[in-house]
Amino acid sequence: MSASGLLAQLLNGLASASSLFLVSVGLSLIFGVTRCINFAHGSFYMLGAFVAYSSVDVLSPHIGFWPALLLAPLACGVLGALTEMLLLRRIYQAPELFQLLATFALVLVIKDAALWLWGPEELFGPRAAGLEGSVEILGRQFPSYDLLLIAVGPVVLLGLHVLLTKTRFGTLVRAATQDREMVGALGVNQAWLFTAVFALGTLLAGLGGALQLPREPASLEMDMLSIGAAFVVVVVGGMGSIPGAFVAALLIAELKAMCIWLGLQEIGGVEISFSKLTLVVEFLVMAVVLIWRPWGLLGKPQSLARHASGAERPMQEAGRGATSAWIALLLLLVGWPLVVGQESYATVLITDVAIAALFAASLHFILGPGGMHSFGHAAYFGLGAYGAALLVRQWNVPMELALVLGPPVAAAGALLYGWFCVRLSGVYLTMLTLAFAQITWAIVFQWDDFTGGSNGLTGVWPSAWAAQGAAFYWLALAVSAAGIFALRRMLFSPLGFALRAGRDSPLRADAIGIDVRRVQWVAFVFAGLFAGLAGVLFVFSKGSIAPDAMSITKSVDALVMVLLGGVQTLAGPVVGASAFTWLHDTVARNTDYWRALLGVIMLALVLLFPQGIAGFAQSLWLRLTRAPEVQP
Repeated sequence: MSASGLLAQLLNGLASASSLFLVSVGLSLIFGVTRCINFAHGSFYMLGAFVAYSSVDVLSPHIGFWPALLLAPLACGVLGALTEMLLLRRIYQAPELFQLLATFALVLVIKDAALWLWGPEELFGPRAAGLEGSVEILGRQFPSYDLLLIAVGPVVLLGLHVLLTKTRFGTLVRAATQDREMVGALGVNQAWLFTAVFALGTLLAGLGGALQLPREPASLEMDMLSIGAAFVVVVVGGMGSIPGAFVAALLIAELKAMCIWLGLQEIGGVEISFSKLTLVVEFLVMAVVLIWRPWGLLGKPQSLARHASGAERPMQEAGRGATSAWIALLLLLVGWPLVVGQESYATVLITDVAIAALFAASLHFILGPGGMHSFGHAAYFGLGAYGAALLVRQWNVPMELALVLGPPVAAAGALLYGWFCVRLSGVYLTMLTLAFAQITWAIVFQWDDFTGGSNGLTGVWPSAWAAQGAAFYWLALAVSAAGIFALRRMLFSPLGFALRAGRDSPLRADAIGIDVRRVQWVAFVFAGLFAGLAGVLFVFSKGSIAPDAMSITKSVDALVMVLLGGVQTLAGPVVGASAFTWLHDTVARNTDYWRALLGVIMLALVLLFPQGIAGFAQSLWLRLTRAPEVQP
């Protein structure tokens, strides 16, 4: 550890901070004005790199490297404006989670479009014209191009400051960030303001991707890798705060640089690999900031929206007809292997559906009735799965006992994380759950000696009796059905009524003696317990478990299932899990571009059935069975 090495790493951190700021500041602008959680923002960052590659490859002989490179952000800005006008403008009044679902579907469409246009391989761009070499700083060579990147961040920050403080457009943007309903009431055309802001945000994301091309290849993984870091920067800096985004990007990038410089250190006789912390340091920072200052370092508490949402119908227990239908469905599923074959693919698929339905139902328990938006529910699914797998691999525990002891591992994680999470709400709660999930994922991913690291754990099979024929199918079906039934019964217990009271009116609930936080904490633990149960069934059905089981993608899958089925219906998670699993399997087996087709289907469902499949069916049934009013 030398002073020159530290300086080199700090300079690398400054270059990374500029790149991180460019992709994050656009997301902060968009959320600040539109309140839209744009999950597709990372896709525009990826497109910026791909379009820059094509522009430089085709146009640079004619117009020069730098003009060709800078065409990419303009193209991303135009595409962003079209996306806002054709899609997002239709869902601004929808709940935040539906916006998340729509923009996630857009991620799938854009990823397969990029796959079709540029192929699956990484594309290496040329070196930056005029900046191919390096400069010597304290005896170390430092890339000249990185010095340019270091300057780009502050220049963009200064330009945005001038735009937002010295122009009428900037005044409107700042006003909309503080109170967009009032801006609309004053006669400002909100539609075009939102379009302009979205175009500016995606242009900045495209600029960030284009400027990365001389440093790293354009790849299809850039979207998901960048969006997680961008969300962290926006939340840490403060939603809608541009200086906050710059400070947060600088803080996180330099912390990562310091971790790399420290490397492997021995502290108190214990060796600590600081370099491994680079996978999780931003999420540790986000968790600390959210617990200490929920609205971010330079942000302000969000103003309450003035538009009133429609009143939600109280949940009702299933009537005699619905109960009979559920029993008939369960009996049909029990006899299914006897009809199609005990080892048929259809039997395996329904096993996956049953496990997914239990996982989705556990998330719905806190998401719908509880109003707690979790973006990291896969952490408890993975903790349950790893708990059971370790019991089997390390201590030779039989499947039957692991099935009982695995879920409490997930419940213990939910007990710890939930204590912090229930103190927040809305998007801040969503981001804190994401932070804890990523911290858990990083621990599992890097603890090679215990969890198997990136390879995971294999050879976790059911007991001999459960491996015969359709025995495990019936076991998974019985356990999943019992878990879903238990969750439904809890919703109509005192806990469930108190949970919904805390969601609908926390002040009134507190006034009548309900400890809202304690109720939410208990519900959080139960949701983690049943998610862990689904994880235990999953690991025995597949015979292995890997860190991907608790990744962001897995958490998003659970959200998609709940939203597709319908948040306000008890049948929603089951219907959504069935539809999502079947669509994913069917589409993936019939086309190479299954993500795009699945994304289009999800977009159609969001636009046509915003209340979800089960919610739409329930509303249609109520309209058909409602007695006509007697005219006087």
